[in-house]
Amino acid sequence: MKKVLTIAGSDCSGGAGIQADIKTITVHKMYAMSAITALTAQNTTGVYGILEATPEFVGHQLDCIFEDIRPNAVKIGMVSNIDIIKTIARKLSEYEAENIVVDPVMVSTSGGKLLDDDAIEALISYLFPLATVITPNILEAESLVGFPVKVKEDMRKAAEHIAEFTKGSVLVTGGHLEGTTTFDLLRTREKEFWFKAPKIDNPNTHGTGCTLSSAIACNLAQGLTLHDSVKKAKEFITGAIKANLKLGKGRGPLNHCFNL
Repeated sequence: MKKVLTIAGSDCSGGAGIQADIKTITVHKMYAMSAITALTAQNTTGVYGILEATPEFVGHQLDCIFEDIRPNAVKIGMVSNIDIIKTIARKLSEYEAENIVVDPVMVSTSGGKLLDDDAIEALISYLFPLATVITPNILEAESLVGFPVKVKEDMRKAAEHIAEFTKGSVLVTGGHLEGTTTFDLLRTREKEFWFKAPKIDNPNTHGTGCTLSSAIACNLAQGLTLHDSVKKAKEFITGAIKANLKLGKGRGPLNHCFNL
């Protein structure tokens, strides 16, 4: 059985964070492990509190995982401060982790802020260089590059800019663009690929970014190319949104089990 590690925050309502990651990994018939960076008090209507783990305890979790059950891929989500980021980068380098997917989680789907401003530079400096692929959405890409991303050409410029921070690839997801079609751009060192799909009329997209990055990690663990890993992950996300699960009073979660 392939093993996938998620390093992220907990979402007590189950729609995002490590809960979404573990569901996604399990549905892909792989063994899920987690190193928790923070506890959040949140639901479909917002984020109401964050309790961070200490950097030392995050490192201790990673030691226990890598020294016993080595993961075939690693997904990194919410990492809320500089010291935690440095600890994760040091441990992943020490254990020569492979197939690293970095989802630069900065703001929740409901609009709650999840990353300190001074942590963004640390994310760029310490984690991005280790990534196989970085998966920002439009809003996260804007935070990283400092200019608006409104159309496809803006996505291309943003991907080029973010690619300067890593030896890996960049996937800019365009679900926040206006229009009836979504465009996602995968920029590798050799070429670029556009993934086009009709926009699904469903406001319940809580945890979409977490789920997508975890699905990509699963596909990389399986040995697929990055292009095929993204393509299959996009198909999984589409199905999970189309399942039209309706839970909660705000922007509800995906149905991770739609294909069971």
